[in-house]
Amino acid sequence: MNKEDESLEDLKCLLGNMGVDIFFAIDKGAKDFETMKIFSGLPMACIKGRVPVLLELKLIVKNAKGYFLTNKGISFKEKIESDS
Repeated sequence: MNKEDESLEDLKCLLGNMGVDIFFAIDKGAKDFETMKIFSGLPMACIKGRVPVLLELKLIVKNAKGYFLTNKGISFKEKIESDS
């Protein structure tokens, strides 16, 4: 396993399945906690707990219009999709 694969696996482990679900909800257009809840089907407590992790890992960014994927997030998404 090369470093790139380890990095992908490390991120997936840090986020867990719920974190990845929230990440993809943001990718699909969820801009706030309520739409993340609707898109992902996860409880609000999970969303409030995982979004700071996504922010800290710099996979998403928050601005006045909501949450969006960063370049690192887009790269992560592409790696996950190619891994599937």
